[in-house]
Amino acid sequence: MAREFKRSSRVASQMQKELAIIMQQGIKDPRIGFITVNEVELSKDLSSAKVYVTVLGSDEQGRIKNLSYLNDAVPYIRLEIGKRMRLRCVPYLKFVYDQSFENGMRVTELLMDDDQPPVAED
Repeated sequence: MAREFKRSSRVASQMQKELAIIMQQGIKDPRIGFITVNEVELSKDLSSAKVYVTVLGSDEQGRIKNLSYLNDAVPYIRLEIGKRMRLRCVPYLKFVYDQSFENGMRVTELLMDDDQPPVAED
């Protein structure tokens, strides 16, 4: 019988929880704003991970700076992940901005737009 979930998805889920705690409590850099960890994508061999984050309350320049600060803090974050999780090797982390929230808000605005003509019902 096949497993219901792959190991990489279970590790990614646990890593997302640990990263959220590290972002909230571990990183004391005042330059980094309020960051939400949306998703972690791990490679099959667990050697690298893409961490999708959202920076709330900032413009485009603020997002770029926050991602730069996070990518600079990767060695510290990997050290903390290594302490908290039992992994043979801690994956290399790359932080990427997740635009799904903004895309969802834009779709909602388009759907709620009053300027669209009414839909004819048959």
